[in-house]
Amino acid sequence: MTRQMILVILSLLLTFIIAPYAKAEIYSRTDKNGVMHFTNVPADNNFRVYRSVDFPFGAETYNHRRYDSIIRWAASKYGMDSALIKAIIRVESNFDARAVSPKGARGLMQLMPATIKHLEVKNAFDPHENIDAGVRLFSYLMSELDEDMVLALAAYNAGLTSVRKYNRVPPFGETVNFVKKVLHFLSYYQ
Repeated sequence: MTRQMILVILSLLLTFIIAPYAKAEIYSRTDKNGVMHFTNVPADNNFRVYRSVDFPFGAETYNHRRYDSIIRWAASKYGMDSALIKAIIRVESNFDARAVSPKGARGLMQLMPATIKHLEVKNAFDPHENIDAGVRLFSYLMSELDEDMVLALAAYNAGLTSVRKYNRVPPFGETVNFVKKVLHFLSYYQ
């Protein structure tokens, strides 16, 4: 083995042994009722850095397989692609079953309180219930929008009324980004 090959091998080994780390910020704010809200994506200037967290790159790969059996079950039950459901969950909550958005969406598939009530979800933080309700909702949106996956994704984010109003992906930055991110992760999980 040449000296150059040994250096290349040592460099690769060090890359895997000394894992690169990323820093993530967790933000918090306290509302007028004294309830603390936490997020990794602050929605407004009322959020302040609560804590900085170091984690190794690739740490999220643990979580993305954690709910595979439930995702496959719900996808099969409602005739959906499990990779698509996984991509939605990745974008919505990054596989955090306890996630709560600044707008009040809850759980893995980020169900809004009105949706939780309408779909008769007892515990939005229960992965099984949350995924079942989210996939049921997405399946409904697909059928209402002639099986157009992109429009159904837009409706999942912005609401069916908005998609019907514009007859396309509504021109909301959040919705456009949501659709792009889900499609990116869909290709990743397929």
